[in-house]
Amino acid sequence: MAPIYREFMNDNEVVAAVERIKGEVSEDNIYVLSHDRSHTSHVAERADANTVGMSETGFGVQVKNVFRKKGDELRAKFEELGFSAGEADTLEAKLDKGAVVVVIQDPPSGLSI
Repeated sequence: MAPIYREFMNDNEVVAAVERIKGEVSEDNIYVLSHDRSHTSHVAERADANTVGMSETGFGVQVKNVFRKKGDELRAKFEELGFSAGEADTLEAKLDKGAVVVVIQDPPSGLSI
């Protein structure tokens, strides 16, 4: 099944949403992304969720990300989570505006974040 997402403008709402869905989704399938790496790590730690790392992208993508601009890196991460290039572009634009995006990979049918 295709991944689902929801954008948030408040870190506390991210934490509350992740806590709410943990009973329905494996924690391994919950990811948090923001435009700033340290912000992403901070929110993911508070929510006890994942960030997109080498295990999700693979070594080759990680090496390419070192040389990519931030927007390109974020779009690549969204694509690795299962979004199309167009969807990844839209999601990266949301991050540019300060949103934090929670992504659920392999969500059960009917789940909403």
